[in-house]
Amino acid sequence: MPKIVDHERRRDEIALVACRVVAEHGFEQATIVRIARQAGYTTGMVAHYFDTKQEIVIAALRLILRRIEERLTAAAGEGDRELLALLTEALPVDATRFTECAFWAAFWGQVSADGRLKRINAWVHREYLKLFERCLARGWPEWRQWPPQVRDRVLRSVVTFINGLTASVVASPRDWPAARQVGQLRLQLEMLHAWAAGGRAAGAEMRAAKRAAAAQA
Repeated sequence: MPKIVDHERRRDEIALVACRVVAEHGFEQATIVRIARQAGYTTGMVAHYFDTKQEIVIAALRLILRRIEERLTAAAGEGDRELLALLTEALPVDATRFTECAFWAAFWGQVSADGRLKRINAWVHREYLKLFERCLARGWPEWRQWPPQVRDRVLRSVVTFINGLTASVVASPRDWPAARQVGQLRLQLEMLHAWAAGGRAAGAEMRAAKRAAAAQA
């Protein structure tokens, strides 16, 4: 009886190996031959699932995004996990996450020279915004009460901070142990929350003052 092959699982396996190869050797050195060798497959087997290295890279991007979303969703379901713990799931605080982030850093270096990768990167960025917006809405009960422009600025600040921290950790991992990453994330969230809450309160006071002045006129 022929063996049943889970083709989606095999595609994910190849994409995950590609992620490790890119993280360890860089984008240019992550050849299909090297990816196939580390995956334990022939180049012909890899070619059966992916036409080009770019296709493998795109599959790896989608796989990482799905894995991050699964981690965030699982963490959110535990109830007692606060926003800090939730967003920590997206940081390179262990070997698995570091590999994912190193892959991202290598990918970012290729985006400016490739039109298709630019489009893929834009799509990934939009998906990240949606994902982290859900996290912020779960973590801060008052999130929905803030004006849309305030929520947008806070959301983009969080995503930009995590991307910047990710790049810093990949470039200098010894300077960024997990505890320091979490500490910086905590500070960033505290400052953004204080700014959003204070800005909203200041805006409400200003609107009330304008209404009072209009009533007296």
